[in-house]
Amino acid sequence: MNRVLILDFGSQFTQLIARRFREKKVYCEILPANADYAEIRSFKPSALILSGGPHSVFDSEAPQADSKILDLGKPILGICYGMQWMAQALGGKVHPADNREYGLMEIRIEQKNSALLSSWAKATMNTWMSHGDEVVELPEGFSPVARSEDGSLAIMEDPKRKLFALQFHPEVTHTDHGIKYFERFLELANVQADWDLGDFAAEKIKEIQAQVGGTDYAICALSGGVDSSVAATLVEKALPGRLDCLYIDSGLQREGESEEVMHNFEDTGLRVALVDAREEFLTALTGKMDPEDKRKTIGRLFIEIFEREAKRIGKQYGTVEPIRWMVQGTLYPDVIESLPPPGRGGFSSTIKSHHNVGGLPERMNLKLIEPLRELFKDEVRSLGYQLGVPEEILGRHPFPGPGLAIRCLGEATKERLDVLRAADKLYIDMLKESGHYDKIWQAGVILLPVSTVGVMGDSRTYENPVALRAVTSDDGMTANWYPFPPDLLGRISTRIINEVKGVNRVVYDVSTKPPATIEWE
Repeated sequence: MNRVLILDFGSQFTQLIARRFREKKVYCEILPANADYAEIRSFKPSALILSGGPHSVFDSEAPQADSKILDLGKPILGICYGMQWMAQALGGKVHPADNREYGLMEIRIEQKNSALLSSWAKATMNTWMSHGDEVVELPEGFSPVARSEDGSLAIMEDPKRKLFALQFHPEVTHTDHGIKYFERFLELANVQADWDLGDFAAEKIKEIQAQVGGTDYAICALSGGVDSSVAATLVEKALPGRLDCLYIDSGLQREGESEEVMHNFEDTGLRVALVDAREEFLTALTGKMDPEDKRKTIGRLFIEIFEREAKRIGKQYGTVEPIRWMVQGTLYPDVIESLPPPGRGGFSSTIKSHHNVGGLPERMNLKLIEPLRELFKDEVRSLGYQLGVPEEILGRHPFPGPGLAIRCLGEATKERLDVLRAADKLYIDMLKESGHYDKIWQAGVILLPVSTVGVMGDSRTYENPVALRAVTSDDGMTANWYPFPPDLLGRISTRIINEVKGVNRVVYDVSTKPPATIEWE
C-alpha cells in the first residue's frame, strides 16, 4: 500500500492535508516535524508533505526536521513554512517579507511548462496565504513557477529531484483548484490510490486481537453516537463475547436520550448496560465555570466510573484481575484539537481538551483501545455501514462527549440543564419536521451565562438568551454555518421563547470553523 507521510510543523490545517489525501484514497499519517529520521524511514513513505506552521524560520524555537529527509530520494511537497524550511535547508535564502501576506491572495504563473502545474492552471489564480517570511533566493536546482501580486515567490520546483513547494495552503477551500495541486503531486510521485476502509477494518481487528490477547475482556464507553457505536462494533468482531458496553447516564444528555440509546442497541448484538451516575456528575461539576475544568472533571469522573464498573464486571466473569481494557470512539479531529500527535512533542497548539483525549487523568488503571483514532467522521460512518451498524445510529448528529455541560456556559446546574434540554428538544424536533436535520452536520442550543431584558404579557422579564448553532461539514475540521430560511428561524425562536420557561431571547451563530470551533466550549 502506498503511504504518504506528513511532517507537522504546527499548522492547524495539517489535518486538512491528511483529509485531502484520504479523499483521494491515499493512506497517510502525521508525525511531528522533529520525528526521528529512523522512524520516518521505518514508515516507508512513498512521498512526504511538509506542513505549514505558526512560526518564523528565524524564531529561536523554530521547528526543525532532520535535513536527511531531503536525501531520501522521495518526492516532497512543502507548504508555507514547509516551503521556507525546505529552501533554507537546501541552501536558499529566506527573509522577512516587506509585505506580510494573509488571506486571499492572487498569484501569477511565470513558468507555463511547470511540472507541478497542468492544463487546469490559469495565468492568475486565487490562493490562501498566511506568512510573514518569503524565499528570496532559490536553492540550487529549483526554478520559480509563480509569484504573488507583491512579487513574493509562491511556487518553486525541482522536478529532477521531485521537490516542490507552495507558499500558500492548497488544503483549504479558498485556494482555487487546491486539490489539483495534490493530485498532480501524487501523479508525479507515482502514488496510487489504494487506501480502502475494508482493509482498515481487517487490519484493526488483527491489531486489537494482538493488543488485548486471547483471554482479556474489555469494556466500552458507549455514548450511542456514531463514533463509540462503530468502535464497539469493530471491537466486538475482534473479541467476540469479550466486550461489555456501558452507557453512562451523566445527567448531561439531551431529553429522552438515554431511553433512545438503549432502544437503538436492543438488536445490535452488543451487550449494553446503563449506569445511572447523574448525581455524581452534577455534584462534581458544582461551582465549576471554566470550560477546560469542566471537560477534565467529566473525563476524570468517566474514568473513575469505568474503573469501578470494570471491577464489578470482572467479578461476573470470575477473573482474578479487573477488566484492563476500555474502548473509546476517539477520532483524528479529537486528537489534533486536544494535543499534538499521540504521545509526541509536536508543535500544534491545543485548542481544547476533548474529555476522551486531553481530558483524561494522567494516571488511570484502564488501558485504552481507540480503533478509530486515525479516521475522520465521514470515514467512520462509511466503516459503520460496512460493519452493519444500524442507520438510526449512523444518521445521528455528532454530540460532544462532555454532553450539555459544554453547551451550558458557566455552571452546569440541574435547573440550567433542564432549560437547555427543553430548548434543544424543540430545536431538533423542528429541524426534523422541516426536513433540514439531514442537511446539517451538527446542531444544538447553547445556554448563555447572562440575562437580558424582555417583555412578556406587558411585564418586564430578565431571563436567559440561548444561541442556536447549526453547521455543515465533511469531517469536523472545518465547518460553515447553515443558511436557514428566515421564516424557519423565526418560528424556532418563537416556540422556544413561548414554551421554554427561563428563555426570553434567541440568537443564531453565523461563525465558521475556523476561526470559531463548532462547540462554544
